[in-house]
Amino acid sequence: MQDTLPSPAEVTAGAAPDVARHRETVSAVLARRDPRLLVIVGPCSVHDPAAALEYAALLAGAAARYSDDLVVVLRAYLEKPRSVTGWTGFLPDPTLDGKGDLADGIRLGRRFLLDAAATGLPLAYEFVDPVLAPYVADTVSWGAIGARTVASQPHRQLASWLPMPVGMKNCVSGRLGPAVDAIRAAGAAHAFPGLGADGRMKTLRSSGNPDAHLVLRGGLAPNYDAASVAEAMKVLGEAGLPRRAVVDASHGNSGKDHNRQPGVVADVAEQIRGGAAVAGVMIESYVRDGAQDPERVPADRAVSRTDPCLGWERTVPLLESLAVASQERAKAGGWPGGRR
Repeated sequence: MQDTLPSPAEVTAGAAPDVARHRETVSAVLARRDPRLLVIVGPCSVHDPAAALEYAALLAGAAARYSDDLVVVLRAYLEKPRSVTGWTGFLPDPTLDGKGDLADGIRLGRRFLLDAAATGLPLAYEFVDPVLAPYVADTVSWGAIGARTVASQPHRQLASWLPMPVGMKNCVSGRLGPAVDAIRAAGAAHAFPGLGADGRMKTLRSSGNPDAHLVLRGGLAPNYDAASVAEAMKVLGEAGLPRRAVVDASHGNSGKDHNRQPGVVADVAEQIRGGAAVAGVMIESYVRDGAQDPERVPADRAVSRTDPCLGWERTVPLLESLAVASQERAKAGGWPGGRR
């Protein structure tokens, strides 16, 4: 059985506001032209667009309050990578029941992205299936290639073509090598097959992405501590790459226990105060604490359906602490090593 999908041109008529400006801001933070700290925060994976927009409104208010010290980006992830099986995200399965109504997911997911962008927040997105990228890429200001796909040649080529900064996560084991190789590969020019605006496969040509960078997400052991960050900077320097990283407070760095995220953020904030080359921090956060049983029917709209997240009330103090750390680092002269 085959379902015909709309072409990207059929669903991308609406434009997200301020995307070019947001991308330049994120790029400026990564290059140290902007002394602020990048903070990528939001749900593990959006399963209820209306509730996620309510969360986005809360985050937009906080982003405005801390805008002198933080560049806050909303996690607007609509695809969910899986080690084996499970719900693969709102874009491929908007009804949460395995029916796989991808055409509806594309239309509804894009509507969510445009509505989320209308809050004024830059959007973050993890690109899981390269074929789906043309449906959403024009709304995204920070992209990610995940731990399960960072060694994939099609994903590295995609990152080289995407017109926004892209973070490369260390692999699930915690090894940095594949992510460092991915940064180098994404910085080069490529010609590769991809979906065109008219829905036909075309040869896509990229000139390379100068803003590809490392995301430390932990692995078999955490890698957010000062020694791990210093080792990552050494590895990047030896590869001739800019010494900069985003630290993920969730996933392997918290053992997927949302209650550990505040401790990770506190540790990283202290490093930032000391001038560490941490360009950004990622936090998994949603309306309410924890995660729900993915088999729950109907799904709880305000609780993560995938990885457990910190509730909003517990997220605000973390944003405050990161803003203070960013301010103190800027006053002390910023962070070293962002350039080659």
